Amino acid sequence: MRAGIDLGGSKIEGIVLGADGRELARTRIATPQGDYLGTVRAVADLVANLERETGQVSRVGVGIPGTVSPATGLVKNANSTCLIGQPLDRDLAAALGRPVRLANDANCFAVSEAADGAAAGADVVFGVILGTGVGGGIAVRGTPLRGPNAIAGEWGHNPLPWPDDSERPGPQCYCGLRGCIETFLSGPGLARDHKAATANDWTPPRITAQAAAGDKGAEKTLKRYEHRLARSLATVVNLLDPDVIVLGGGLSNLARLYENIPTIWGKWVFSDHLDTPLVQNQHGDSSGVRGAAWLWPAEGA
Repeated sequence: MRAGIDLGGSKIEGIVLGADGRELARTRIATPQGDYLGTVRAVADLVANLERETGQVSRVGVGIPGTVSPATGLVKNANSTCLIGQPLDRDLAAALGRPVRLANDANCFAVSEAADGAAAGADVVFGVILGTGVGGGIAVRGTPLRGPNAIAGEWGHNPLPWPDDSERPGPQCYCGLRGCIETFLSGPGLARDHKAATANDWTPPRITAQAAAGDKGAEKTLKRYEHRLARSLATVVNLLDPDVIVLGGGLSNLARLYENIPTIWGKWVFSDHLDTPLVQNQHGDSSGVRGAAWLWPAEGA
């Protein structure tokens, strides 16, 4: 059996999957805020509880909001800052008494959808997270692509492609640069853009609802969002040419994206035709934790 852990900033979720991908157990606890050692203990206790429930010892995969640096072996790029600079994989292995596989949470999302989700059976899957931030992960034949710098798929910190004058130099990003894709396509980025255009300080769900109700300003905001998303995904197709692109995160629930983006993104793709499917995730909020479990193939390799 395989256990998956989704280590988030506010909660830690655990799941156990059988060899066929069937869910055997699930539990969720609060993340100890700002407490690294407490977080390690919490994960170990959660795994122990899952194993008591199933009666078997599991291989453990963990999705984290960051990655382990190949240079130092320590966590980097984590928005849960207490993890940064820590040997999380080694500490978890010691606490659990077995090897542990770690991966970025966006990579876990891509693996989950490639394993038995919306992109099941596809060779190369690009998983997109459109939420509080903008993340990306790549799964190749069901395995996460990490890269020598452990940043494969981090499209959100590339600049918005083919910007017009109104989009330059772009909003300031927390990474220190301006005009990153994340500053335009995240939920906060969508809300900021709408406020700048209309003076209405609305959340993305309200913008969507108002557009559906006929508000012209909200409709224009969503059109700008779709145009920017189409350009940004076109660069992914040009670089990676994935078999499937799967959207996740809160903004992936915007049904119009799957109808409108495929009608416009071909303009920026370097091809005479474009056959790439753009699909919504199948497992929703469970994709991250399921993908962490799938870091261990069924044969235990």
